[in-house]
Amino acid sequence: MLIETNVNLKAYNTFGLPATARTLIRIYNEADIEALLGHPDYGPAPKLVLGGGSNLVFGGAPQGLVLKVEIMGRRLLAETEEAWIVEAGAGEDWHDLVAWTLDQGWPGLENLALIPGTVGAAPVQNIGAYGVELETRFDSLDGVDLRDGRRFTLDAAACRFGYRDSIFKQELAGSGMITRVRLRLPKQWQPVLDYPDVRRECLKMADASPGPRRIFDVVCALRRAKLPDPRFLGSAGSFFKNPVVSHRQWEAIQAGDPGCICYRLADGRVKVPAGRLIEACGWKGKAMGRAAVHAGQALVIVNQGGATGREVLSLARAIQESVQDRFGIHLEIEPCVR
Repeated sequence: MLIETNVNLKAYNTFGLPATARTLIRIYNEADIEALLGHPDYGPAPKLVLGGGSNLVFGGAPQGLVLKVEIMGRRLLAETEEAWIVEAGAGEDWHDLVAWTLDQGWPGLENLALIPGTVGAAPVQNIGAYGVELETRFDSLDGVDLRDGRRFTLDAAACRFGYRDSIFKQELAGSGMITRVRLRLPKQWQPVLDYPDVRRECLKMADASPGPRRIFDVVCALRRAKLPDPRFLGSAGSFFKNPVVSHRQWEAIQAGDPGCICYRLADGRVKVPAGRLIEACGWKGKAMGRAAVHAGQALVIVNQGGATGREVLSLARAIQESVQDRFGIHLEIEPCVR
C-alpha cells in the first residue's frame, strides 16, 4: 500500500479532467485492503475506487479517499473439456489481457479488443462491443465490501448483469471493490459477426469465416477509425447508453429519421443507436465551451483542451434535452459521475 497526498487526478482519467485527491492510496493486494479498513482514520472515510479512469467524469474534487486499484497478475486457472478459465488481477489493462489470451491460443474476447480501462472495471459496466457482452465470457470474480471488510465471490447470476449495468452500480455501488476476475473462454469457438461493420470488413479481406486474430485486428481498426485516442483527445468513450424502446416508439423514430438503423431484441423491444439520435439533433462536431461532440462519432464527448467536468456535464444535459424534445427519449449517461 502506498499513500500519497494532494494528487492531481488529471492523468488518472481518460477525459483529462482536473480534480485533486486529498489522499490517494495505491492498492496492490488484498492485504492492503485489510490494513486500510483497519486504520482508525482511513477505515471510516468515504472511498472512491479508481481503476483506469476510462469510464469516469469528475464533476468536482472527490470526497474522502481515492483507492487506485493496482492488483496485477494473469494466469490460466483451469482447463476443462469445454473451456479455458483465465484469472486476472483487477489492475490489469483490459486490452492487454485480450491480446494476451489470443497469444496463448484462447479465443473469445476478440470483439472486446481496445476497450479502455482495467479488468476490474469490466464487470462493473458489463462492457460490450460488436455483438459480445462481458457476461457471455464471465465466470466469477472476487471482491471486498469496503463497508465491513467482508470478502466475497460472485458468479454471473450474482453480479446481476444488465445492459452496461451490474450489482456494482446498484447494491454494491461505492462499496464493492473487485480484486480478481475470472473469464470462461469456450473451446468450441464461433466467430461473432453480428455487427455489419465487422462482417463487411472481414468480407473486404475475402474472409467469410475469419479467425479470432482477424476479428481482433478488424475491431481494433474500427475502433481506431471511429473513436478518439484518449492520449491525444480526452474522452470516456461512449458517453450515453443506446436506449431500448418499444416497437411503437421505434416506428415514431423511424418516421422522423428513415435512415436510422436499429437492433431488435428477443423481447420485441428495439435498441436504438444513441449516436444517431444525437447526430439527428445536429450535435455532431459542435462544442460548448471546451467540451465538444466528436466530429467522427456523435456518441462521444471530448475534451478539446482544458475542459472541466462541469463543462462536460453541461454539454451532456443540453444533448439530453434536445433528444428528449425531438424523440421523446431520455438518454442515460454511461460513465460514472463523481
